[in-house]
Amino acid sequence: MVAHSNVADNAAADSRARDQPQNHEAPQRHREAISDPQNHEAPWRHREALPDPQNHEAPRRHREALPDPQNHEAPRRHREALPDQNRFPIFQSDQDFRTITKTTALLERSGFYWGPLSVEEAHAKLKAEPLGTFLIRDSSQKNYFFTLSLKMQSGATSVRINFKRSRFSLVGSEESFDCLFKLLEYYTSCPKKSLGKPLRKEKLQPLQDLCRKRIIQTFGRENLDSIPVNAVLKDFLSSFPFRI
Repeated sequence: MVAHSNVADNAAADSRARDQPQNHEAPQRHREAISDPQNHEAPWRHREALPDPQNHEAPRRHREALPDPQNHEAPRRHREALPDQNRFPIFQSDQDFRTITKTTALLERSGFYWGPLSVEEAHAKLKAEPLGTFLIRDSSQKNYFFTLSLKMQSGATSVRINFKRSRFSLVGSEESFDCLFKLLEYYTSCPKKSLGKPLRKEKLQPLQDLCRKRIIQTFGRENLDSIPVNAVLKDFLSSFPFRI
């Protein structure tokens, strides 16, 4: 009876297994890797790398590198490298750079350097001035650094100042100097007296500058070290050692 009962139980279990519907779903560990046939989107782990077919913009990581078609300016990283049409000419050597840098600083100190003044403006300022009055301004020609504008018998005129091999000269003249102010002193003291007084922005010069000018006229800049004054005054005299 016991053996017959076990056989009957096994037969009943087999019958129940056949009647139960089969589950064709994949095991849980594999189901996440199988895409939904009704879902045409790429699996979640791949979707971020695919471009949106409705979005014609470049992916975010590339968009910043693309130029704006509506912006005709050069990219910022290139704009600073573009040449400026108003800049001075390129320096040919380190010595040229140091000379022009020092000259510009002295011009700022002089009071008769007018910077980027146009030729029309310069001549207008000199129109009512005495003969020989002059000023220094930036040259409008990109091959030159500075221009001398002066009042002559025929009216105001301008002469470009040539700078070559760290020496200054007026265009058309063979006289050259290692300092722009030596050039000006030469033409203010020559017999023809081509240059007179400079046209300064401030008509009234400080008393210190007038005293400095008088001391240098009396002793000469080459003798400043022998003048019996303290070191502070010597430094002041040496900061602008010219008779202009």
